[in-house]
Amino acid sequence: MGRFWDAAVTAASLVCVFGAGLACSLEASAAKAATYRETPSLEADVEAGKLAPVTERLPAVPRVVALDGEGLSIGKHGGQLKTLIGRAKDVRLLVVYGYARLVVYDENFEIVPDIAEKVEIEEGRRFTFHLRKGHKWSDGMPFSAEDFRYFWEDVANNPDLSPAGPPKTFLVGGKPPQFEVIDAQTIRYTWDAPNPYFLPRIAGASPMFIHRPSHYLKRFHEKYADLETLKAALKKAKRRNWAALHNRLDNMYRFDNPALPTLQPWINETKPPSTRFVARRNPYFHRVDAEGRQLPYLDSVVMSVSDGKLIPAKAGTGEVDIQARSLFFNNYTFLKENEAAHGFKINLWRIAKGSQMAIYPNLNVNDEVWRKLFRDVRFRRALSIAIDREAVNETMFFGLADAAANTVLQGSALFKEAYRDAWTEYDPDAASDLLDEIGLEETNDDDIRLLPDGRPMEIIVETAGEDTEQSDILQLVEENLREIGVKLFIKPLQRTNLRNRIFAGLTQMSVWTGLENGVPSANTPPSELAPTSQQQLHWPKWGQHYDTSGQAGDPPDLPEAKKLLDLNSAWLTAPDKAAREAIWHEMLQIHADQVFNIGLISGVKQPVVVKAGVRNVPEEGIYNWDPGAQLGVYRPDTFWLDR
Repeated sequence: MGRFWDAAVTAASLVCVFGAGLACSLEASAAKAATYRETPSLEADVEAGKLAPVTERLPAVPRVVALDGEGLSIGKHGGQLKTLIGRAKDVRLLVVYGYARLVVYDENFEIVPDIAEKVEIEEGRRFTFHLRKGHKWSDGMPFSAEDFRYFWEDVANNPDLSPAGPPKTFLVGGKPPQFEVIDAQTIRYTWDAPNPYFLPRIAGASPMFIHRPSHYLKRFHEKYADLETLKAALKKAKRRNWAALHNRLDNMYRFDNPALPTLQPWINETKPPSTRFVARRNPYFHRVDAEGRQLPYLDSVVMSVSDGKLIPAKAGTGEVDIQARSLFFNNYTFLKENEAAHGFKINLWRIAKGSQMAIYPNLNVNDEVWRKLFRDVRFRRALSIAIDREAVNETMFFGLADAAANTVLQGSALFKEAYRDAWTEYDPDAASDLLDEIGLEETNDDDIRLLPDGRPMEIIVETAGEDTEQSDILQLVEENLREIGVKLFIKPLQRTNLRNRIFAGLTQMSVWTGLENGVPSANTPPSELAPTSQQQLHWPKWGQHYDTSGQAGDPPDLPEAKKLLDLNSAWLTAPDKAAREAIWHEMLQIHADQVFNIGLISGVKQPVVVKAGVRNVPEEGIYNWDPGAQLGVYRPDTFWLDR
């Protein structure tokens, strides 16, 4: 299938993690390149003895990447790729785009081995990882089972470093796995029951790293460090104790500690704060092409910080080699007009989210009057059918998108038109009738309805303020809601402040994208549909309660939310695919009926700017955070410059 993905294809490799008695292996290709070629930019260091030759830097069995799909080609080493980020903390995108994981999603969105050479799965509850013999961290030190043992015993289960214990994905029925080191290249995790979340979390865009560079971090751990050396390090770093220092340096995802060894294709060399981050190639990266060239092809990647609102203009004037982040469909016309003059091409990838934008009433808002109103399904339905989605589609997306609820997309085997169309038909009269039915008939002199306590029905919708698309759509929504006597105000905030306000119950409504994975299969965990995470903007306190096993937040007290949690639990123990599919449909139907969040538009295209001479970037693709890691699933380590 090359670079193209039929969304109807399910993640077949995940099927083996379900059901009693099943066993399978996820194995990397056994093919090997005949000979390995030294990277030109590393030749001087090899000749000077500063760096081992490529044959000694690679694992005994590297991952051989086939480049035989449509539009792909064996590349050349060298060059620097430039891209823009909206804030310094987005240097973590080097980990997202680099997309080196124990297991990864391939372009068919099936999970396959990457850093691991092989993964054996038994009954969906026993996972045995076989590492590549001779694989090394970016500083040349061995990558081995000790790095997994260190994480499990000395980080995840150390109360000073992890007061809450191991990540929630490690708990099945509240119990952690049995962890075993089989040998230097083999580790095993065994649970009492299946753990279908384990591999997807490892393969995620912001992954759960279950290993650490133990040789580096041990020098900052009280169990292993020399006391006087550790004291000196604490004083230099101005940290109050060893755990604070260890956690500050242990940033495998944030990627802001240049001294921390990595397994990613590029190594960040720039310590924040900075407005320009430079990452150089990892000389010990584990992938090669079919002709024996060690990946990545590119010598370096430069990420420059720019105001997100200026990124489309800079991309349109040729300042980047590749850019998708901070570009939106409403930038397409401007970018298209500048293609020829500035030597780039605009590719349009399909966004696989359940909705390009959804409105989230906060069912856990502190205000009692609003909380009661948001929990009334009639109110949510009224807001939904008061919105003219076709007008949004025509105005914002030239009529090329789909007016739809926030649900699975047509490419999913779980798709039903009834889910897509539920409570989306524009009907302001029916919306007004629903509000009257609730008892919201009184209005003020401005024809704005009054709340039961006499306040005007003024809803503040808070946004991250990172693009104009959300604000432009909300302006159209504001006009629609004004017709039924509801006043809407738009309040942009910095993303972190927005999240914190939502978590604290201060936010009435917010906007964000819809379902992260709009093309699931029956074998995809349905946790997005149940209150299972504080990050879910419509019921953060319920999600926090689940996240913390009842230690924080509030338990759901809405029957439909409780039912969704029960169904999510039932899915975990469902005996077969048919049972899991039935559970998915029941959960999707509840969402269609209840309109917990108000989806507006789906099927929107993502502009991807590609400078002339940048090769192996697909013309058509899926742009999604998880699964997909945005550019990551298309392996930027294989991008190369032909100039």
